[in-house]
Amino acid sequence: QVQLEESGGGLVQAGGSLRLSCAASGRTISSYYMGWFRQIPGKEREFVAAISWSGGRTLYADSVKGRFTISRDNAKNTVSLQMNSLKAEDTDVYYCAAARDGPRTSAASYNIWGQGTQVTVSS
Repeated sequence: QVQLEESGGGLVQAGGSLRLSCAASGRTISSYYMGWFRQIPGKEREFVAAISWSGGRTLYADSVKGRFTISRDNAKNTVSLQMNSLKAEDTDVYYCAAARDGPRTSAASYNIWGQGTQVTVSS
């Protein structure tokens, strides 16, 4: 089983940047595609970004495209989310997740989740 743990969240001013990291343990994540989601209070988790097994293909939500960048390092068993030009609307709890199949933008496709890390953007 793969276990995921996010880190890097915190408080940042609007327009600033944060880099979230997701460390995997238990097994390698090289055979999984990875995603980042954020939780909207009272709603289902919202897709943010996804990356293929080898990192050759990426997918982003329209709301973050051009500002966020997802990457992975299979040798280090980590996935990152670089967040630039942050907005107040980006305030949320961010989760990394792993899956082997299914639509990449759907939370239901992911079987393994981290505990989340809080991102707060002040204006």
